[in-house]
Amino acid sequence: MSKQSQQPQSIFNAALLKGALRDSLKKLDPRTLWRNPVMFCVEIASGITLVTFVMSLTGANREPAWFTGTVSVWLWLTVTFSTFAEALAEGRGKARAASLRKSRTYVTAKRLDKAEFGQNYTTVGASQLRKGDLILVEANDMIAGDGDVVAGAALINESAVTGESAPVIRESGGDRSAVTGGTTVIANSIIVRITANPGETFLDRMISLIEGAKRRKTPNEVALEVLLIALTLVFLLVCANISPLSIYSVKQAGHGTPVSLTILVALFVCLAPTTIAALLPAIGIAGMDRLFQKNVIALSGRAIEAAGDVNVLLLDKTGTITHGNRQAVTFVAVGGHSERDVAEAALMASIADETPEGRSVVVLAKEQHGLVRETPQDAEVMEFSADTRLSGINLAGNQYRKGASDSIIAFVRKRGCTTVPGDLTEVVDRIARGGATPLVVCKGSEILGVINLKDIVKAGIQERFLQLRSMGIKTVMITGDNPLTAAAIAAEAQVDDFLAQAKPEEKLRLIREYQEQGYMVAMTGDGTNDAPALAQADVAVAMNTGTQPAREAANIIDLDSNPTKLLDIVEVGKQILMTRGNLTTFSISNDIAKYFAIIPAALLSIYPQLGVLNVMRLASPFSAILSAVIFNAIIIPMLVPLALKGTRFRPMPAEKLLIHNLLIYGVGGIIAPFVGIKIIDMVIGMVV
Repeated sequence: MSKQSQQPQSIFNAALLKGALRDSLKKLDPRTLWRNPVMFCVEIASGITLVTFVMSLTGANREPAWFTGTVSVWLWLTVTFSTFAEALAEGRGKARAASLRKSRTYVTAKRLDKAEFGQNYTTVGASQLRKGDLILVEANDMIAGDGDVVAGAALINESAVTGESAPVIRESGGDRSAVTGGTTVIANSIIVRITANPGETFLDRMISLIEGAKRRKTPNEVALEVLLIALTLVFLLVCANISPLSIYSVKQAGHGTPVSLTILVALFVCLAPTTIAALLPAIGIAGMDRLFQKNVIALSGRAIEAAGDVNVLLLDKTGTITHGNRQAVTFVAVGGHSERDVAEAALMASIADETPEGRSVVVLAKEQHGLVRETPQDAEVMEFSADTRLSGINLAGNQYRKGASDSIIAFVRKRGCTTVPGDLTEVVDRIARGGATPLVVCKGSEILGVINLKDIVKAGIQERFLQLRSMGIKTVMITGDNPLTAAAIAAEAQVDDFLAQAKPEEKLRLIREYQEQGYMVAMTGDGTNDAPALAQADVAVAMNTGTQPAREAANIIDLDSNPTKLLDIVEVGKQILMTRGNLTTFSISNDIAKYFAIIPAALLSIYPQLGVLNVMRLASPFSAILSAVIFNAIIIPMLVPLALKGTRFRPMPAEKLLIHNLLIYGVGGIIAPFVGIKIIDMVIGMVV
């Protein structure tokens, strides 16, 4: 089984850089840039300095033309670096979307009137299909649109969507009935009911989301943007008041020159939170891109953001905590019956059961007792359901069932059983305490014995749960097993809590209880019965192999259909929040050094005493201002790789993580500009 994983594209890719540069120049259009108010103000400031440069060339401005011109160039570069960061993040998504578009070809479909094999069909183009249409898909046919299998079963190649080269089975009547347009049937035939109109298919949504065309700002982004706008307005008022203050001071002191417009503009741009304002869009876009690298599609930025705030995880036991391929290992007789009696009844109850557990029962009956049977033509098959929690067949007046202990006891009592075998409870408890699943077997109103189904906890899952616990995240295992089995598996896996014998309404109730207590809840699911809980959860991860209702209820789709991916999604969500917080801290800390560079330089001719604040010993007022402007510009492209890659995720308590990041990005944000501005000043001193 091979997998074509989504490889992260290097930001140093020549074609990517060229496209990003072209798009960044387009984003300088004020009609586009106004959506980023801070950088829009910087663009206006850049235009003002361009005018002062022209005035300097004509002699209408007393400042040196080289100074005003250089300041203007670097302010324009500041805006361009900002749009370049966003364009680069979007470019990586557009490259992936382009590769998906290339995989799309013109597809025809065999439209049917009824969901029956063998009838005539009409050949139509995929664009003519509408929600509710029925189509026949045979071997080597490409599925023309998203839908649910309503008849038949087939082997399907989904590599065009998931990257997974191993084919998968899709069949009607179960939780693996959903199919995706653009995938190909390898063997057998199926009838599919279309569930999406053209332009609304999963592949269309993938392309749109990857490109970022429909990306909306998350609540945290909006809140941070409001803060940045408020800070920008404060600095704008401060700078606007410095000019009349300097004019008044010159008149009173009788010496010095008022602060020029170019210096005021430079001061405003350096003090405004330009660094985080420039990188904020790129952080959000890159976060969705990192999820796509893990074969996860987030249907909204809000979902990723919520994943970063999750403090309760609801995880299915089967396939997430355990391997999910439970196997029958023994038959245990009760009530004086023989083990062969149990094997025969278990074989009959499982003969039409195509689940791995059901097939393992058939194999065990053959290996241990030589029992072999085919499904009788006149047998009535009783499928397993979450409500009854049992399955089997009705044949020749006999009812063979296997299922949970309480369900089987209720079943036989309805059929006249008055006495349950005395050793049944002891056998069921013993198997359950060992972490296995006991399935009780009956024939009619008589309980014969128990099947021991063994499942294995995944290696390393305990360490993942310990990491989550260290981050303050509570893990809750959800299972249909009885409480004893659930308790044994929960103890072995080291989860914090569990919900046994879980039904859809109980999952929904549990989520609501946690939410009422103020928790952010995440869960995974793939079945129709998971849809209500997925719709209620703050972060709902649906398996791509799941049913259409589950996928529609979710806000995140896992293309690999790997339930453990929820842990990775939480890590990416926290990484996005950390990156945004760290770069905000760094951006605001940067301003401290700029105070010591620009303010003394701007007012030194009026207040010579301010020379004591020139702690960096910058060469001249012009050099100091220019050094601060250049540093303010070049720090943006230097931080672009960090914004796109994200800060390193460290599983630790929130208070320790806060202290750690404050030391690195807070203290680092204070120190770095002092060093950078001084180095730039020294270079300017050698050139000018």
